Amino acid sequence: MNGPSRTFTPGGPLRGTIAVPGDKSISHRALMLGASALGETRISGLLESDDVRATAAALRAMGVAIERDGADWVVQGLGTGGLMSPRAPLDMGNSGTSARLLSGLVASQDIAVTLTGDASLSRRPMGRVIEPLSRMGAEFRSRDGCLPMTVTGAKRAIPIAYRLPVASAQVKSAVLLAALNTAGTTTVIESETTRDHTERMLQAFGAKLESGAEDGAKVIRLKGESGLRGQNVMVPGDPSSAAFFIVAALLVEGSDLTIRNVGMNPSRAGLLAILREMGGAIEIAAEREAGGEPVADLRVRQSTLAGLDIDPALAPSMIDEFPILFVAAALAEGTTRTTGLGELRVKESDRLAAMAAALGTIGAQVEEHSDGLTIHGTGGAPLAGGGPVPTRLDHRIAMSMAVAGLASTRGVTIDDASPIGTSFPTFIDTLERTRA
Repeated sequence: MNGPSRTFTPGGPLRGTIAVPGDKSISHRALMLGASALGETRISGLLESDDVRATAAALRAMGVAIERDGADWVVQGLGTGGLMSPRAPLDMGNSGTSARLLSGLVASQDIAVTLTGDASLSRRPMGRVIEPLSRMGAEFRSRDGCLPMTVTGAKRAIPIAYRLPVASAQVKSAVLLAALNTAGTTTVIESETTRDHTERMLQAFGAKLESGAEDGAKVIRLKGESGLRGQNVMVPGDPSSAAFFIVAALLVEGSDLTIRNVGMNPSRAGLLAILREMGGAIEIAAEREAGGEPVADLRVRQSTLAGLDIDPALAPSMIDEFPILFVAAALAEGTTRTTGLGELRVKESDRLAAMAAALGTIGAQVEEHSDGLTIHGTGGAPLAGGGPVPTRLDHRIAMSMAVAGLASTRGVTIDDASPIGTSFPTFIDTLERTRA
């Protein structure tokens, strides 16, 4: 059942200083590694979204004590191999990260877990984690490689060497999490570098992990059964959430917005590089480190953007940001072309089809291809607007079209605003505050 529709209308500029919620990818991993460590893990800045709450609830159902202590979250770890079979299926909601990474965590433990999800998640393919985890000894029962899915962990998992067939941080992370409770050394090889939050955090928790370049690929080796120790984790602001406000400030006349404490991990920095190349006025200040991750403050001012041909090699470093980049391209001068984006067809929705249809509905000129979009920009003129635009239960489609509404003539109506809560529960409040 759809939630409430909502219309986002043009108005004043975006001004002031904001902070975006904690990084979703890092929040998931902090909970899972905290559960797998011995001792207490204290997490500050955890993203309190539907997706992350699904991970926390699943870990609690497997015996992990997780409590809020003031602004922090505290996890009492059970050590590697310490999870227990839950009494009921675990609901992953809309979270592909929860489903795939927890499959890895369970795969090398002598327990059985059934994972379920909402209608959107139940259409997303799990075969990409089933294949390597089955090689490690786990057993899977699923509906055509989708949820609901039962994972039966291996009593004694087998270390493997696995070359990723597609650039996927989730698949890489699932294999590395399974390796924690697997005797011997597990190796993951990726031809295209993906976000490295898992490797950074594993090392911070004390895992015996090494990574480096070999024969043009990144090779990661993890020695299992070495034990993790509880840590204090500081979660930086999510760059994927910041992206919506960055693009909004670039597009809305008179905007001058500062976004504090944004994660600047190089494996997530593709969008910033592209927007600056398009002519976006984005200043990076107060660069520092928090919890093993680089962070900075960003000052963004309204700018005239120019279309680009986007290098497909940048796709893994900005895979979640393409929907909002498409909005920026729709108002740029000239044409923006993207290729190599087949992965977007198996996200929370088919994001290529969804964004092509959504932008077309509100007056943008868009051509859809098998692996990308070609967008002919307005040269800065506002889009017509309209709707209701189908969000397809996809939080990034919903927020991208909200931003498009700010740069339109008569506003943009989305059919369902509720998916926004999966990653950015305070999005609408923050947006209204910047325009007050």
